[in-house]
Amino acid sequence: MVAGRKKRTGSSARRGRHWKRRAFIAVALLGMAVLLWQWWQLRHWTPSLSEYPEQGLVVGGDDAPVSLSAARALGAQFVYVEASSSESGRAPGFESYFAEAKAIGLRRGAVHLFDPCVPADGQSGNFVTIVPRDPDLLPPVIALGPTADQCIDLVSEAAVESELMTLINQIEMHAGKPAILRLSRSFEARYDIARRIERNLWLARTRISPDYAGRPWLLWTANTQLHSEASQDPIRWVVVRS
Repeated sequence: MVAGRKKRTGSSARRGRHWKRRAFIAVALLGMAVLLWQWWQLRHWTPSLSEYPEQGLVVGGDDAPVSLSAARALGAQFVYVEASSSESGRAPGFESYFAEAKAIGLRRGAVHLFDPCVPADGQSGNFVTIVPRDPDLLPPVIALGPTADQCIDLVSEAAVESELMTLINQIEMHAGKPAILRLSRSFEARYDIARRIERNLWLARTRISPDYAGRPWLLWTANTQLHSEASQDPIRWVVVRS
């Protein structure tokens, strides 16, 4: 009798261990399913059209080729094309993207990538030789990414701000409208540009509205890794604050 009770007790313990293993596997599988769903959502997510009715994308020379027609089918209403960088850099494909955008009815604008190591005159000269003077274009954008910490020669914070302000004025004179500053988190942390220069801002943060500038933004790169039919690589999806 005693031996029988021990046998039943051992069997119950084994059943308990099996149940715990199955429960653990079920929870793990559920967790994996949730993570996969979140991963898929992140790859394909764009903000709600009801909240952000104006949406588009930005393309650059370092990106894989992007079909603007396919992007338009996804809901893009505008495209910003990176055109120039520093005093001599020219983005390959700028002219073809600009022509394609015009042909299919996408509003278009140009982006200059600011180089804090180089004086403004050469940079603005580069921009104006590439980007046509056209009143139908969207406001020009100056992208602020790398800081002067990488420059060979020392460039002070005051000098960076001064050259940037000169560049803004020169590009605005060419475009005939105020520029937008595409401001990276690292550049803002280094120079506090959002507080020092009063221009509309373009910030970036996937899925969550960015707040690192300390004041409202106009443009938001809401998904830097959007997977779509428009390109074999992820594209950068942008929305406008209403």
